[in-house]
Amino acid sequence: MQNRTHTCNELRITNVGEHVQISGWMENVREVSTNLAFVVVRDFYGTTQVVIENEEQMKAIKGLNKESTISVTGVVRERDSKNSKLPTGDIEIVPEKIEVLGRCRHNELPFQINRSTEADESLRLKYRYLDLRNPEVKKNIIMRCNVVSALRSAMNEHGFLEITTPILTASSPEGARDYLVPARKHPGMFYALPQAPQQFKQLLMTSGFDRYFQIAPCFRDEDARGDRSPGEFYQLDMEMAFASQEDVFAILEDVLPPIFAKYGTYNTASAAPFKRIPYLEAMDRYGSDKPDLRIDLEVTDVTDLIGGCGFGPFEGNVVKAVVVSDMTATRKQIDKLCADVEVVAGNKAYWFKVDEKGEIAGGIAKFVKPQEAEIIAALGLKPNTFVGLTAGKKLSAQKTAGVLRKLVAELCPAHIDREKYEFCWIVDFPMYEIGEESGELEFCHNPFSMPNGGLEILKKAQSGEIDPLSITAFQYDLVCNGVELSSGAVRNHDPEIMIEAFKMVRLGEEDVKAKFPAMYNAFTYGAPPHAGIAPGVDRMVMLLAGAETIREVIPFPMNKNAQDVMMGAPGYVEQKQLEELHIKCVPVETK
Repeated sequence: MQNRTHTCNELRITNVGEHVQISGWMENVREVSTNLAFVVVRDFYGTTQVVIENEEQMKAIKGLNKESTISVTGVVRERDSKNSKLPTGDIEIVPEKIEVLGRCRHNELPFQINRSTEADESLRLKYRYLDLRNPEVKKNIIMRCNVVSALRSAMNEHGFLEITTPILTASSPEGARDYLVPARKHPGMFYALPQAPQQFKQLLMTSGFDRYFQIAPCFRDEDARGDRSPGEFYQLDMEMAFASQEDVFAILEDVLPPIFAKYGTYNTASAAPFKRIPYLEAMDRYGSDKPDLRIDLEVTDVTDLIGGCGFGPFEGNVVKAVVVSDMTATRKQIDKLCADVEVVAGNKAYWFKVDEKGEIAGGIAKFVKPQEAEIIAALGLKPNTFVGLTAGKKLSAQKTAGVLRKLVAELCPAHIDREKYEFCWIVDFPMYEIGEESGELEFCHNPFSMPNGGLEILKKAQSGEIDPLSITAFQYDLVCNGVELSSGAVRNHDPEIMIEAFKMVRLGEEDVKAKFPAMYNAFTYGAPPHAGIAPGVDRMVMLLAGAETIREVIPFPMNKNAQDVMMGAPGYVEQKQLEELHIKCVPVETK
């Protein structure tokens, strides 16, 4: 091997006496005297100690800054003072020659390499190539590589073909903003980067391919979150012909648990079959469509029980409760809990407790005290029990209770089992919803999902026999530990059903043909029933690594403002380039 015979994690006591060469970064130098120093050399694989014992070799390292890359040729010997914490801790190298391969020209680094995770994130992203030298940071990227390899292997074993789909495509209403690419040869026209390979994979099913997958890059111009990276992300995209919802479930329930058990921070993962929870039930019981089932708390509807107690915020609203036994939090902690709920949910939380004497106290106790016996009996309350409460329109009360449930579990560790991966399927999503901005009927999630009940249920909604909001879709989400890993669906492969589904949101047959020409036309040539899903690779690895944010498991992530501060992207381009693309930049007016 060039510049080395061994890596910095390879030499052992059995190599004593051998003439070797290692190469790597000079991680640390500890000078003991004018003729004695200990140098730690680090490469991708680990570290090895080099002992400087003469003046000539001292001169060789004296003028070097840390993180310079060096090559050391010498003899392996047994260490007098062994380090049992290191794989190479029994040996050291006595150098005959030290060669500088790449000099670090900076006396001070932006941060200590082995403590880079403690540095400001903007600094880490600017010097990501240094941040990645930290073995702890590098470990996440290595895990990502191993997980992707394992996913590929498992999908191949299940008979799926890996097929790549186009990156430059047509703009399509997928629910997020497109990234647009100007077409130089077609002035005024644009390609779009795919938000997902949705239409292409359905076209593959129509083309006669039975099982498709790819580790697909997806591009969405949306804001960052802890579990979402702006710009681009990757997903395990898959589709199956002649398949039902249960067929998709069976594949992922076989593929994912072994990977989570092998590579995860926790070695326990749900076994098949995963729990199936209808959307409405999830909202009622957990206040979320991505419930963390490691938490043993559930949401209870107490509208009839205490909605009329005289407390203003409860009047005319739905009231939800989260009952927490054996809670010993202080008043200060409870106040912070309620404040945090309001910050996250945008809605207030209220509370009372049953004290050691078995009496209701604290919070809104004076309003519910007259019904003390009834409330304690109905909710099965015991001494030292906390009751968190939320109120509002049904969905608002549910979501706030879901936030309360999650934050209470963080305050009371006894109510959450963190040492496992708990999967579940959320099924029977609503097909339609009332848009917050439009106030009109819109698709709730994926417009390509098959309605539960097919053409008949759509006709009934159009005739007024049923409420369109009651229609559910063969759509499902895969959730793990409170994180949505993926959405999927049985696809609407019938052109007639597709047209009727879009009519519900005020789009006619011509609109469907114009917006989805390839898919609509392909379906008219006889399409097989098909279904699929696309778990997010980045989110998956984030869970496996136990990382705080998704940026920790992406080699070169953007910051929260969708900027690559290391490469300087996005950036301005020359006027000549704009002219070639027939683009004119208009200054943004500032208020």
